[in-house]
Amino acid sequence: MPQIAQLAATYASQIFWMLVVFGLLYFGIGKAMLPKIEATVEQRDRKIADDLAAAERARATADATEEAYRTRMEEARATAQKATQEAKSSAAADSEVRLKAADAVLAEKAAAAEEGLAAARAQALSSVETVAAEAAQDIVARLSGATVSTADAQAAVNAALAAQR
Repeated sequence: MPQIAQLAATYASQIFWMLVVFGLLYFGIGKAMLPKIEATVEQRDRKIADDLAAAERARATADATEEAYRTRMEEARATAQKATQEAKSSAAADSEVRLKAADAVLAEKAAAAEEGLAAARAQALSSVETVAAEAAQDIVARLSGATVSTADAQAAVNAALAAQR
């Protein structure tokens, strides 16, 4: 068949030139374009690695800063609590001192008032005894017409008061 014989002669040169062109393209791209692409990919990989390393360093710095902040806050909180406790203790001590001073003043006033009451009671009792003795003298004089001495009336009143106590 002539078509098949012609096919080998016609297409053989086309296949040869196709292989030559594809070979040139392959080696041209492989030698010229591929190194540029590989360099770009390597540069991007380095940039990504550097960015990740910088992010890791920044995270470590942030963690250290946060830890230092938390430590300072804990120290400040402890200091504030200590100052508050000292203020409470100081206020309690001052209050205790003032309370003791006020108790002492009140105790002095109470003692003075008790002494005054005791003196007033003693004076009132002596006045009552005197009045009772005079009343007893008057009663005896009116009822019996007899006179009783002041000493006898006083002794009788004292005996009656002693019996009641």
